Amino acid sequence: MKLKTDLLVQPSGEISKKIREELKEDVNTRYKDLAAIKEWLRKQPHLPDEWEDMPLLTFLRGSSFSLEKCKRKLDMYFTMRAACPEFFTNRDATSPELREILKGKLQGPPLPGVTPNGRRVTICRGLRIVVKRCQQITDTLKLALMVGDVRLMEEVQGVAGDIYVLDAAVLGPSLLARLSPTIVKKFMICVQEAYPVKLKEVHIINTSPIVERFLTFVKPFLKEKIRKRIFIHKELKDLYKYVPQEMMPEEYGGQCGTMEELQDQWTQKLIEYRDWFKAQDSIKANESLRPGKPTNYDELFGIDGSFRQLSID
Repeated sequence: MKLKTDLLVQPSGEISKKIREELKEDVNTRYKDLAAIKEWLRKQPHLPDEWEDMPLLTFLRGSSFSLEKCKRKLDMYFTMRAACPEFFTNRDATSPELREILKGKLQGPPLPGVTPNGRRVTICRGLRIVVKRCQQITDTLKLALMVGDVRLMEEVQGVAGDIYVLDAAVLGPSLLARLSPTIVKKFMICVQEAYPVKLKEVHIINTSPIVERFLTFVKPFLKEKIRKRIFIHKELKDLYKYVPQEMMPEEYGGQCGTMEELQDQWTQKLIEYRDWFKAQDSIKANESLRPGKPTNYDELFGIDGSFRQLSID
């Protein structure tokens, strides 16, 4: 598809070289690996026969070019597309429901640049303390995955992982009251098992006592290694040890524009992808064609703190 705006500054030079080393990416063999994954997809009766090269390459990078890990990720990704229509259908950023969130409820733009060690930073903050409906939480998580899908297409050079900064200034009791364990677990399976995300750090700023309650709710759904990567900062300057100040938005002492400007740019980007999102509705797993035992969604989403692994041929 033709891209109208480029919001992600691509790594280059020494940073790009370090990223390729960390991702185990060999420029001489990566397209051979890509061809192997495309051939594997064509042989899976329950998975789409074809998908664009760019997201497949992003999956390879997120799997450190392990073909078997890439296959597991792709199988789970297309499985989740079928299993979670609340996240993967009706992905029109111009719809009233999504526009309300994008304009007045939450900001969550990835920042243009990367850190010196090649990591992409995303900042999330709420704008309104009141969450009126549970559906708004589901739609907010949908938007986060929509941004993730755009990045599958637009992280052309690849990054060495992700850093998330969560501004908890307006985290209120209305959010906690409407959090559904099932929805949260579905989202966490997507992020941890289905997307090619290398989550390196989560930083929480503007913390309050309610943040501890929020973390207590969420932690059972997180892998142990992710729990150890959560950092809570009492002062903003402490964050600069991990994310250079200059690459932050102006509200956080940086120079990459305001949060509103970045949010507006990403809103427009999601609108540009409207036709692509619609075309993706049918690109998902078909459990009736899966060799062996079909995926049991009740087992997959059982609220028991564990993740079921898909078997890959």
